[in-house]
Amino acid sequence: MFYGYVIAAASFLLIAVSSGAIFSFSVFFAPLQAEFGWTRAVTSSAFSLNMLVQGMLGIVVGRLNDRFGPRVILTLCGVFLGVGFILVSRIDSLWQLYLLYGVVIGIGVSGGPVPLMSTVARWFRARRGLMTGIVMAGFGLGTMTVPPVADWLIRTLSWRSSFVAVGVLLLLAVPLMAQVLRRDPAGMGLQPLGGHGATNGARMPAASPGLRFSEAVRTRQLWLLVAAFGAFGFSVQSVMVHIVIHGMGLGLSSSTAAAVMTAIGALGMVGRVSTGSMADRHGSKRLLVSQYALLSLSLLWLAVAKDLWSVFGAAVAFGFAFGGIVPLNSHIIAELFGLRAHGALLGATGISIGIGGSSGPVFTGYCYDMLASYTVPFVTCGVVSAVAALLTCLVIPLAADRTDDSLSR
Repeated sequence: MFYGYVIAAASFLLIAVSSGAIFSFSVFFAPLQAEFGWTRAVTSSAFSLNMLVQGMLGIVVGRLNDRFGPRVILTLCGVFLGVGFILVSRIDSLWQLYLLYGVVIGIGVSGGPVPLMSTVARWFRARRGLMTGIVMAGFGLGTMTVPPVADWLIRTLSWRSSFVAVGVLLLLAVPLMAQVLRRDPAGMGLQPLGGHGATNGARMPAASPGLRFSEAVRTRQLWLLVAAFGAFGFSVQSVMVHIVIHGMGLGLSSSTAAAVMTAIGALGMVGRVSTGSMADRHGSKRLLVSQYALLSLSLLWLAVAKDLWSVFGAAVAFGFAFGGIVPLNSHIIAELFGLRAHGALLGATGISIGIGGSSGPVFTGYCYDMLASYTVPFVTCGVVSAVAALLTCLVIPLAADRTDDSLSR
């Protein structure tokens, strides 16, 4: 069996476990408020700091992965994740939450998406979009499973015991699964899938290494993508942090509100796999524009949704759009710039997602504290997503002889 499939399976599980743990913050939101009396803006700032830290480390872990590979990175990050969650169970002040959840866990989660997406891109030349989509579907599985389990643990035991349980899971699972990862097939004397010979009846063209990082940062294409993905982070993380407590404010029980996260995760898996597969055949640009447009519409719908079925309908559309955008990040970077500095360039978009993702939840919480409503911030997120679609429309291909693949316009 081609070892790249082992890489993909391990990456899928690593993404599922780590992302599910991070997105479970939404079900801890209400218990933290009840325990300490913090405002929504103050509480959500812990998640925002987490996003900022992991975003700022994006280029660092991307460059480390380009040079050393993901095994050591994921092993160390798993320790940070597990220990961070366990220690959060002992907090009694706000600065401790910010330090542990924002910084320590932020460092831990920074070693996930960028190294894993970049590694999968190196192992798969053919089916790259499909395999990236399958790996990133781990986000959906994690969102479907870990937050509801955490909610059950909170109701059965306590929020402190729930943090310990999640931390132990991370401390054991992430370093163990990381041991099967390898940077690229060349290190094992192999070729990437589609690297030579016939694949699915068609001979793949020879791959060129692509642009250096210093060359890519001088292109307009990269900065348009950086801005678009920053808008993506702003919009998505605003919802992921506040959706459960928003549902409870509409009269849903905590378990039903947590099920909204399950719906987002389920459709996120469908979105990741389907758009990843279509990107292999049609290119990333048009798909990315359409997914941003759907994201915008889902957020506007969520802003006016008041009953159970409207909230779930908006969550389904949001999950599919959110899920579809994630694998296209890696795919469009590879199409435009090649694989030479793929990890570092993913890290650049990761910084932008981190900055957007850190500001969005605080902005949304502040608006709620001032207006006692999520309508204005969710409408704002819808407009910001529409701007991301417009920015992506302006991205044009680089010269075909400078990159790995050509971008479908």
